[in-house]
Amino acid sequence: MNFQVTVLKVLVSYPDGFAVMEDLKRDMAILATSGRDWADRTRRLAARVPDLDIFSQSLVERISGGWQITSKGRAVLEFMELRPAAPEPIQASPAEAIVAPAPVPPLRQPADRAKRRRERRERRREARERARATAS
Repeated sequence: MNFQVTVLKVLVSYPDGFAVMEDLKRDMAILATSGRDWADRTRRLAARVPDLDIFSQSLVERISGGWQITSKGRAVLEFMELRPAAPEPIQASPAEAIVAPAPVPPLRQPADRAKRRRERRERRREARERARATAS
């Protein structure tokens, strides 16, 4: 899991982009224990901005017991989340340029979706309990 990308993602989910440290730690603990998907996703996002440093680049500010994402931080996060543009296809004739790209088929849902959802809820609950125990 990429810590700095996770901080940006958590802060952007709060109103005004501000979270007190207790909330930030709790949310990060939940994400850290949510599985490999989150770690892979943050790794991919971080690869788009290899020299990411949220404090020295003024993407996040420390304010009265918490952190707040700046407008520059929001812009960097949007950049990281942009899908890379597909390379321009070589056009043989104007008639071929009119053809629309094929739609992307939806992802298949796993058969045991409810079971996985319960397991995910349980992992999150356990992470919250661990976070509360370590905060005390």
